[in-house]
Amino acid sequence: MGTLSIVATPIGNLEDITLRALRTLKECDVIYAEDTRVISKLLSRYEIQKPLQRLDAATEAKKADDVIARLEAGERIVFVSDAGTPGISDPGTRLVAQVRTQLPDAVIEAIPGASALTAALSISGIDTAAFTFLGFLPHKKGRQTALKSLATSEIPVVLYESPHRIEKLLEELKELSVRHVVVARELTKVHEELISGTVAELQAHFVAHPDAVRGEFVVIVTP
Repeated sequence: MGTLSIVATPIGNLEDITLRALRTLKECDVIYAEDTRVISKLLSRYEIQKPLQRLDAATEAKKADDVIARLEAGERIVFVSDAGTPGISDPGTRLVAQVRTQLPDAVIEAIPGASALTAALSISGIDTAAFTFLGFLPHKKGRQTALKSLATSEIPVVLYESPHRIEKLLEELKELSVRHVVVARELTKVHEELISGTVAELQAHFVAHPDAVRGEFVVIVTP
């Protein structure tokens, strides 16, 4: 029986890859990736050449059958998302679930590494003894319910947001009388930034610095 390795990859800085992850990438038979173009940059940096297959959110269920067949043939398979840890607001969950259901004897190993969630929390300066992670909020159905729950939470709530919706999110939080927010963006990259303050202060910052409305955002709403 083969092995399925769920490998975390850098969220920005390509040096944020573990030695174990590099060894796993070098020794596997095939790499399934959310986007083969993205993983190719990392592989090129470390001079690794392996067959690549695309497995994204749209093809996850279908491609899982291919992965299962390869595992039955004894292959060592890697799955990576575009950045960070697969399955954390990224593809990977359905793949692992399907393999566990259809091939219970297969070895599924975690190769841990970078995560925007833990990276942001580690430099936020807030109490992280307990927190709730919501990932990306729904765009429509269920959004208001999720917003109201985070606004009344007694522990910090962490979520992800895109540059196209960050200003809308801040306005929604302001309407819900949220007092304090931490926003981290471009984590591990050249223009890494963490801003902490009231919603109004963060809104003023983005108005004064329109170039800051770029990259993926980690938003932490504090009680």
